Amino acid sequence: MVRGRRDGDLEDCVRALAEVHRRDGYPVNWPAEPAAWLSPPSLLAAWVAELDGRVVGHIGLCGSGPGDAAPALWGSRQGGEGGATAVVSRLFVAPVARGQGIGALLVRGAVQDARGRALQPVLDVVASDAAALALYERLGWEALGTVEQRWGPGQTVAVRCFAAPPSASLD
Repeated sequence: MVRGRRDGDLEDCVRALAEVHRRDGYPVNWPAEPAAWLSPPSLLAAWVAELDGRVVGHIGLCGSGPGDAAPALWGSRQGGEGGATAVVSRLFVAPVARGQGIGALLVRGAVQDARGRALQPVLDVVASDAAALALYERLGWEALGTVEQRWGPGQTVAVRCFAAPPSASLD
């Protein structure tokens, strides 16, 4: 079951995120305050997935801001007339719940919400995250390009950017 995230879910979300980080290295850099990382200032909405009463997945939808690679690539591809975007972010599914379509359900919900706000859903993903790349490609997301981002002193990361396909492609 996918539902809107509540404040009381954050502890469970952090626990699931820690499992994902240990197994897959996502997020690449573990945040000093994981609950705050899941709730950035630009957050428009967030959802969780539950399995047997346990939070096993999460996704957020954020407003785009200066320096966001995917919105910039989308805008340039649209000739500067791409319209407003929303960034799909903080997607993870606990290892115990994988292979059941939970990631796809979370993505579809975030896309639907973005479109309800008249925003084009975009996202970026670390280029080495094969499982996430496979999910977005399977769901028909359009590759916008790859950019190098500096995440800290001596840390440059390749990030692939995507835009959601037309709504008919998500059914």
